[in-house]
Amino acid sequence: MPLQNRVTPFGAIVATPERGTILGNRGVLHDDARTLVRPWQVRRWICCKLHYKGRRRVMMTPRSYTELFFLDEATAFAAGHRPCFECRRAAALAFQACWAKAVGEATDADAMDRALEADRKEHRRKKTYTTDARGLPDGVFVTLDGAAWLLRGGRMLRWTHAGYTESRAIDGGAVDVLTPRSTVAVIAAGYAPGVHTSAFPSSRLA
Repeated sequence: MPLQNRVTPFGAIVATPERGTILGNRGVLHDDARTLVRPWQVRRWICCKLHYKGRRRVMMTPRSYTELFFLDEATAFAAGHRPCFECRRAAALAFQACWAKAVGEATDADAMDRALEADRKEHRRKKTYTTDARGLPDGVFVTLDGAAWLLRGGRMLRWTHAGYTESRAIDGGAVDVLTPRSTVAVIAAGYAPGVHTSAFPSSRLA
């Protein structure tokens, strides 16, 4: 049986056999039986490399952080995570620089984490906001018809655990945005989140 450690753009942690391409951390979320007992433990939600300096981990080791997995970086961002300053330092510094550009001043990891915490949840539920889809940058997730959609190249791509499938034109109008406001501003300032290969036209179903 698959472990409950795969994260959706809505921030939910589910059990599914599909594998992710990026690792995440929200603290120790499981008990000794490898059962999830909380959706997060710490403010610092990061996304990391799957492999780093040859380190090997046993999934859901008791009293160690819970390994979470995402389809891609854009999914991790939608869920409320940011790049790790240890294993993804170049990406983290680029994210930080775009954050400073977006807000007009330099900031550190703690300040970004406090802002992301405020942006991603409200009364322990996923926090969204509504805006016109045409004003959003590529790499942002919105929700439509109960599903999550990635904005890319003037299209909306339907997210699934295995990759992106259905493609629709962005017609404009109000949409609910899943990616936190702060992260949307970072993306608009120039940070391009990584996306799964199925998001590229040559791989995607028409």
